Amino acid sequence: MTISYDVADGQRTNRAGEPQVLGPDAKKGDARLVGAKTAAAGGPALNAGDARAKPADGGKSARTGAGTGTGTGTGKAKAEKPEFHQRTTPPDLSKALENGVAAVRRNLLIVLMFSCVINVLVLSIPVYLFQISDRVLTSRSLDTLVMLTGVIVGAVLLQAAFDAIRRFILMRTAVELASQLGSPILAAAARASLNSNGKEYQILNDLQQLRGFLVSGTMMAFLDGPFAPLFLVAIYLIHPHLGMIVGGTCVILLVIAVINQKITSRHFSDANQNQSKANLHLDAMSRNSQIINALAMIPEAVHLWGRDTAASLRAQVSAQDRNIVSASITKAVRLLTQVAMLGWGSFLAIQGELTGGMVIAASIIGGRALSPIEGAIEGWNQYLLSRNSYGRISTLLKSSPLNSERLVLPKPQGRLDVERLLYVPQGTKRVVLNSITFSLKAGDSLAIIGNSGAGKTTLGKMLVGSILPTSGAVRLDLMDLRNWNQRQLGENIGYLPQDVQLFPGTIKQNIGRMREDASDEQIYEAACLADVHAMISELAHGYETVVAADGAPLSGGQKQRIALARAFFGNPRFVVLDEPNSNLDTNGDEALARAMAHAKAEGITVVAITQKPSLLKCVDRILVLADGSISMFGFRNEVLELLADRKKQRAVQQQG
Repeated sequence: MTISYDVADGQRTNRAGEPQVLGPDAKKGDARLVGAKTAAAGGPALNAGDARAKPADGGKSARTGAGTGTGTGTGKAKAEKPEFHQRTTPPDLSKALENGVAAVRRNLLIVLMFSCVINVLVLSIPVYLFQISDRVLTSRSLDTLVMLTGVIVGAVLLQAAFDAIRRFILMRTAVELASQLGSPILAAAARASLNSNGKEYQILNDLQQLRGFLVSGTMMAFLDGPFAPLFLVAIYLIHPHLGMIVGGTCVILLVIAVINQKITSRHFSDANQNQSKANLHLDAMSRNSQIINALAMIPEAVHLWGRDTAASLRAQVSAQDRNIVSASITKAVRLLTQVAMLGWGSFLAIQGELTGGMVIAASIIGGRALSPIEGAIEGWNQYLLSRNSYGRISTLLKSSPLNSERLVLPKPQGRLDVERLLYVPQGTKRVVLNSITFSLKAGDSLAIIGNSGAGKTTLGKMLVGSILPTSGAVRLDLMDLRNWNQRQLGENIGYLPQDVQLFPGTIKQNIGRMREDASDEQIYEAACLADVHAMISELAHGYETVVAADGAPLSGGQKQRIALARAFFGNPRFVVLDEPNSNLDTNGDEALARAMAHAKAEGITVVAITQKPSLLKCVDRILVLADGSISMFGFRNEVLELLADRKKQRAVQQQG
């Protein structure tokens, strides 16, 4: 049976016109209407013979109901001017990448200018040797020696100064790149991790790889490489034969570089992949250190980390073995080239075509021409790693949903519409949620119950947008969560996860969601709304109590109540609480009940996932999940009576 939405009466109907969501005037027992399932729809269905319930908003349109300020269904707030949030410029992550790359290119052009001067000054030493050998020693002129020495000393000092300057520029370029891209990468990784295991956070290591490459010797070799033809021309001017020797050596070294890349790239890639897996195990160990120690799992955890680390090291050894062989061959070729130049140059000198000074100068210049190529071959792996790192960074930033600018809508009232949610985790075929459909008016409260593994926590995460559905939609005030401005949406919803985590800082900062613009009044109001002000007041330092990432020194119940206050910070219009009383004692349960009552009075729509009956009396409606589908949905008393009837029927069947 296909579910459609009837805008005229503001309620969900099937094609037979039967209401799916029970209204306030529904007859007793109408909760049974949602107990049946239809194979075609895969979700809750209605019996054709049951009585119809009156619309929940008295026949007004759904859009009118969404504009009310409370959950009473009246139109009091209809005349009020909608409250819009201030439009803020969305973070253009791809633009940040372009700016970072532009800054690197601009600085590299400056460095290339210094490199050009440096490589020209490098010729000063060969020229000095040539002049001493062919002029000073033959003329025995002390004045010429002093003059040449003074000029060359100045050239060497200038070369050293320019080399230091270009290194300073490269270092600051690396820092500028890290400062410009660090925040965008972290923001994009946080968003992209919604549908993954968080591996995107590893891309921050890629940024460090780029930063290290910019200040490495390999980068220097690449910067000096374009000036190798300058030295080659200088050698040709000395003698063409020597120039051909150096030119042929350059070709041989380039061939070695290509072969080296072919035989090492796969092994280096395997090493990086295994190292990433080992880092994930290491992160898991740091997060679960208490469990590892309590359950004596240290050997197993170390084994998992060591297995991937060993695989990474084996791949690195294989790659480095090949790289070392290539580097050794390169060095041998370069040294043999020096021998060939000296030998053939001496022959040419004997023939009277060269002088001894020219031979020595050509040998030094030839070594300088080949040095950048040798350095590039030795650091080729670092270049490949940096190139791959840049590719991952570029893909992450350019494909991030944060680049899309969303219209800033009026402040939501809290109406929730869930439409045929289907969720199948990536890489699996298991259907976790199937055809979940229900609606809540602003100010309504709902309890989601069901057996373990029914999909309650997954549904809760989907309601706040931390998990994206495979198909279907979650709408807040008629707008799909994916189409809300993310900052605005986050400021108007609250979420208490099942696994409560606090941030290192004070209780005040945690309640204020670590926002620097959070006022003391907002923090106090959130604490009062969550009914935790009295508990915080009993702490030695009150709101300034410093907590660690694991919540220490707070107990599990105290940590959960602080997280509850964080969920209510900023007066959100929609709050999801996942097992909010799992760690609470009797006093905590009472405080939670008062917080639910406060939220009801403030017109906040609340969805609570729970297994404890004490919380059911605080809600208006109950939704029962079974195997990822809605088994029952209706008003609290009707659903509880139906559950009690089923329990009695099972007891009778067991006795019979």
